[in-house]
Amino acid sequence: MKSTARHALAIAALLGASLPFAAQAVEYNQVQSDKSRVTFAYKQMGVAMDGAFKKFNGQLSFDPAQPTKAKATIEVDLASIDTGSAESDSEVAGKAWFNTPAFPTARFESASVKALGGNRFEVAGKLTIKGKSRDVVVPATFSTQGNSGVFDGSLTIRRGDFSVGEGAWAAFDIVANDVQIKFHIAAGAK
Repeated sequence: MKSTARHALAIAALLGASLPFAAQAVEYNQVQSDKSRVTFAYKQMGVAMDGAFKKFNGQLSFDPAQPTKAKATIEVDLASIDTGSAESDSEVAGKAWFNTPAFPTARFESASVKALGGNRFEVAGKLTIKGKSRDVVVPATFSTQGNSGVFDGSLTIRRGDFSVGEGAWAAFDIVANDVQIKFHIAAGAK
């Protein structure tokens, strides 16, 4: 019996020694572009339209145990737009819309993260499109899926705030001012 008790104590000591390693938080910091997407939705002549950006990259650092220390930067290649029509893609890349030769990327850079509970967060930061920066607050959720941390969220911007759609397109009668941006960003841990 004494031998069994010693074995039990030895196993408990080994388990106790390994607990700090098991309890260490995971930091998600490797954006997995192949598992991520950035999409958008808007109305044109009252009809719901949507599209996506095929290319984007990002840097992030997120530890679920310390969310207020999180940082994120996402850059979207505006010329990678997919509206479902090659003609529309070309038009939107032009000077009146994104002017991709002069402004090839849209950029979001976080400034702070506020935990709301239930894996919900508010990420405040700057969104820059066409050289114009605006403060935004992005609601997001976090979940783990296998070895990945997944961030889902959306925000509505006003294209007029960024001069997206100039000249004849500056009015909002054909293309609405509100554009909803949605994201699904998967990240691995280092």
